[in-house]
Amino acid sequence: MAITKVSSEDQYKQLIGAATVSVVLFSAEWAEQCKQISDVMTELAKQAEFKALQFLDVPAEDLSEVSMRHQIDSVPTVLFFRAGTAVDRIDGVDVGTLTQKAKKYAGAPAAASVGATGGTGANLEERLKALISRSKVMIFMKGDRNTPRCGFSKQLIAIVNDTGVEYDTFDILTDEAVRQGLKTFSNWPTYPQVYVNGELIGGLDIIKELLEGGELKETLSP
Repeated sequence: MAITKVSSEDQYKQLIGAATVSVVLFSAEWAEQCKQISDVMTELAKQAEFKALQFLDVPAEDLSEVSMRHQIDSVPTVLFFRAGTAVDRIDGVDVGTLTQKAKKYAGAPAAASVGATGGTGANLEERLKALISRSKVMIFMKGDRNTPRCGFSKQLIAIVNDTGVEYDTFDILTDEAVRQGLKTFSNWPTYPQVYVNGELIGGLDIIKELLEGGELKETLSP
């Protein structure tokens, strides 16, 4: 069995709604890491050991509403679904974990659940407050301003660069505590996140709305 390339949200809903476990790669053509995971999934799909699974490839940017629904803030991300419900997740390139989890779901009937990671103790909260105030305009993203590591971050940096406003970035891939803690601290589940004077403005969609309304530069230059 090969990987099924998903081309529409309707097809996606139909496929993940199956009783069998679905291994779903959220990918982007520009990200070389996605090809590595896709190649691994292709090999797994050929093996009899994994015949109980179906393997899907979802273009994260083309099906952006699906990506946002599942809080896909970087690629590659792999989700495991059973009967339409996400039961496990792998962020980034981790071939060993992918193979291990595929074996688990190919043979285990019981569903697993994704647990929350990270804490938000007093020390972390103080650190987050310091980070979001490090620059008048602060962007938390995958990668940095010179090397964005997800399509959403890449789009946002291009937009902000066009305003000419000075800003700083923080790569959440370098610090899991910040990555998870900031989601809770700001009650904003996805990345990238933009802060001005220590206050959350929002993510890519909000920045696009401000740009379309002619308010972006003013918002970023209080």
